[in-house]
Amino acid sequence: MKHWTIEQVAWDRFDPSKVDPEVIPLVKAAAMVERNGDDYALYLKSVFRDDPDFAQATDNWAVEEVQHGDALGRWASLADPEFDYMASFEKYRAGYTIDVKADASLRGSLTGELIARCMVETGTSSYYTALGEASEEPVLKEICRLIAADEYRHFKLFYDHMKRYLAREKLSVTKRLRVALGRIGESEDDELAFAFHCSNDAPGVPYEHDRCSAGYMGRAMSYYRFRHIERSTSMIFKSVGLNPHGRIAHLSARLGWRLLVWKRDKFFKMLSAQGTPIRQAA
Repeated sequence: MKHWTIEQVAWDRFDPSKVDPEVIPLVKAAAMVERNGDDYALYLKSVFRDDPDFAQATDNWAVEEVQHGDALGRWASLADPEFDYMASFEKYRAGYTIDVKADASLRGSLTGELIARCMVETGTSSYYTALGEASEEPVLKEICRLIAADEYRHFKLFYDHMKRYLAREKLSVTKRLRVALGRIGESEDDELAFAFHCSNDAPGVPYEHDRCSAGYMGRAMSYYRFRHIERSTSMIFKSVGLNPHGRIAHLSARLGWRLLVWKRDKFFKMLSAQGTPIRQAA
């Protein structure tokens, strides 16, 4: 069951004077990806077709993911009345497809598939936490808080099922880590970049991966602080069977933060060269 509904959000508190213009393109793009939860659920149910308990959990998960998209889409429409949420989503869904009838996991094992899902939920929980903490607009702050809490529960959902499959498949820590790092690396693939294009580019503007990826990632990374990377690193370590609070985890978080800052600055330079500079992070 849903832990909250869109109707419970205090929409009457929306304050346009407190909207950060740089966050609007991010919310529009995120709405596309979140609403696509139904297709991801079909993929997961096909891969885990012999597990009815997981199939039911996946259906419940998808309902909440779609609600995330609808809440973000409604906020984006308030912040930009010209934004057509559903038209943008239909464009996104037509151009970004998932193999919903896959007969095997892309990760090579069912344990690996669940680790990959843990990585996604780690990223989204940290991201919406960062976005909500940075926002001064009260409705977006509330939505981000609600979604971040959902995404953390989703992490625990996939983590618990992952442990169940790990007991059968005995995937080594090295293989688990490889899957985790591989999925993290996919954050700059077409999923988010194309979502940015569909929800922000004017009709007729062609999709360019590098431009759209920079437009999304440069803005998104500017809202992160070290504490968000530290928390997500702990979740990653927990997922692959490493000590989430040890010295190696702390050093990895420091390295992850430096990498994020380097990438953020690289994207800033790309955007500036394109003639669309954005606000530098503090």
